[in-house]
Amino acid sequence: MGIEVSGLFAFLVLVFNIWAIVSLIQSRASTSQRVFWVVLILILPLIGFIIWLLAGPKAVKAAR
Repeated sequence: MGIEVSGLFAFLVLVFNIWAIVSLIQSRASTSQRVFWVVLILILPLIGFIIWLLAGPKAVKAAR
């Protein structure tokens, strides 16, 4: 049972990190800020995602 739970947790972290990186690419942040956040998310997947979620640049909303 432990392997399945940890595998699911790892998959969810991967999905959230991909979502964060896509949102970063769509944000209005400068290139250096984007690089910083991507590197942080890739080096520290869970902690980097949480820090980005709380303090990172937000994606641009699409106009309707």
